[in-house]
Amino acid sequence: MLLSKAWEAYKADKRIEGFYPHTLKAYGLQATLLIRYFNDVEMNSITTQQLKEYLSKSSENLKPSSLAHRIRFIRSLFRWSHEEGYIMKNTASKIKEPKGGKSIPKFLTEREIEHLRETAYTPMEKALFEFMFSTGCRIGEIVTLDRNSINWSNRSAIVRGKGDKEREVYFNIRCDIWLKRYINDREDSDPAIFVTERNPHRMSIAQMRYIIKRISNRAGINKTIYPHQLRHSYATHLLNNGAPMDVIQSLLGHEKSETTRIYAQLSGKIRQESYRKYF
Repeated sequence: MLLSKAWEAYKADKRIEGFYPHTLKAYGLQATLLIRYFNDVEMNSITTQQLKEYLSKSSENLKPSSLAHRIRFIRSLFRWSHEEGYIMKNTASKIKEPKGGKSIPKFLTEREIEHLRETAYTPMEKALFEFMFSTGCRIGEIVTLDRNSINWSNRSAIVRGKGDKEREVYFNIRCDIWLKRYINDREDSDPAIFVTERNPHRMSIAQMRYIIKRISNRAGINKTIYPHQLRHSYATHLLNNGAPMDVIQSLLGHEKSETTRIYAQLSGKIRQESYRKYF
């Protein structure tokens, strides 16, 4: 089977399985690069050594985390193709991710969070910022959220996360106030919980990222701030306040506990920084 045909079949299968759309989009880029490098040959003709050469050339320009992402895609594609009987041998089975491929998530301090709160001016900006931070949702989960997904009585919402799995998330009183004010001030009938400022319609991921960037530029914080950082900060805040790891895992919607345990490393880093600061 040609690489391009394998990718199309893989993508269709994973979409049915409920793969997160943004994962498939990122994998699509990796597939394009792989097909371009090998000139869309038959998968059976690609050897382990050729894959290693491709990854070796990639490693010159990629960070370990980006290289690890590329390797995960290749391993997944070749494993699936082998299991489906499209290739005789899984030549990617022995390719391993680079050490240090998983970095400790970057988070914001409480002071930085307060600076961002101060520079979110409009009800929409405040509602979006508070919802991101107080729920710890992925930006892709917020984009698809509708007004009728909100349960105002217990300040919660049902979101659809990775693997098309639903989970309940919660928001605080500050978020409740600004979210109600924002929605009540709106004159449109769009079902989306967050809409564009002009010609109101469902806000895109790019537009949400722009708004967070706009808020952070006003705050004058000397670091690059992006929406997923608010999710990391949410998890760190829970951890520092004594939340058990299994609770954090459930609230974040992590399928594997190993994904959540990285925040334990983060906590260790916080303790180390505190020691160096105060001792």
